Amino acid sequence: MSQADATPLTIDAAAHQAHTQRGEFGNSDMRILSTITLLLLTAMLAFTTHAQEAGSPQKPLRVMLIPADGGTEDGTKADFQPLFDAITRSSDLHFTVSTGQSYAAVIEAMCAGLTDVVWYGPASYIEARDRGCAQLLAVEERNGSSTYYAGLFVAADSDVNSVFDLSGGSLALGSSHSASSFAYPLVMLREDGLDPLKDLSALRITGSHTNSLLALKNGLVDAAGASFVSFERAVNQGSLDPRAFRVLTKSKQIPNPPIAMNTALPADIKAKLKRAMANVHEAEGIGPAAIRGYGGKLVDRYNTEVDETLFDSVISATSFLDDDYMAAILRKADAAQRG
Repeated sequence: MSQADATPLTIDAAAHQAHTQRGEFGNSDMRILSTITLLLLTAMLAFTTHAQEAGSPQKPLRVMLIPADGGTEDGTKADFQPLFDAITRSSDLHFTVSTGQSYAAVIEAMCAGLTDVVWYGPASYIEARDRGCAQLLAVEERNGSSTYYAGLFVAADSDVNSVFDLSGGSLALGSSHSASSFAYPLVMLREDGLDPLKDLSALRITGSHTNSLLALKNGLVDAAGASFVSFERAVNQGSLDPRAFRVLTKSKQIPNPPIAMNTALPADIKAKLKRAMANVHEAEGIGPAAIRGYGGKLVDRYNTEVDETLFDSVISATSFLDDDYMAAILRKADAAQRG
């Protein structure tokens, strides 16, 4: 049949067949393009999700430290930065480290969701835990021990030779949220028969261990409550001359200040943190100098197996510090400050 003999129907059929073939090829190309686009979007979403995970370089875990020794860059932060740097190298968890303005500010930051990991004092940890925002992560361990001590310090030439001799005298305390610079100094007074409210002329709340020791050094008070770790640190930094001080009495053992996690962290991040903290002292390429704790001291490891019962002794020893008693202590300190 010649081209001239082709009917309109035959021509229409051929055109339809060509259009159908082009449509089939076009649909196939579109399906391939759609598949590639979907894969690319999935990969991008996975990358973005990973980048936004807690502990990633783009979203590092926020670490906050109580200002036990004043919170300076060469103080508390310098003590713990090597530890968290080591955890980053060994686990790929990333952190930012800062020091809070006060013990109370650190507690509030965790409970408001503004920080993920906190180094607390024993008393401040119990406060945050009881508010439901802090979960125990680890406690530093050295020579098998996870405890430290507080002391009452006086000037070397003071005529105060016993706790009872402080009757009528003045005492510097750190933060009201601190175990070793506030609660345990009051415990030691009471154990020796002295009532801080009735038998002392004045209480001075300084905010930190170091500030209390400096108040004693400068003759502003007759005694100061502080931990031995903070005292040694101040001596090592040249802030204090140890010959100018004398230990009046020493506390019973106190659980070491713990590191805690925010209870709102995802379970997998909590588990990763716990593994990293438990194993960092054995990680390849991590030297002993990186495993530091309170006061910048080298520690053997961070024990993640301790449980809450470690802090029962703190609760028992400080049970007299109820709301009414604390309010009375703070009123006495405020009255002394106003003169």
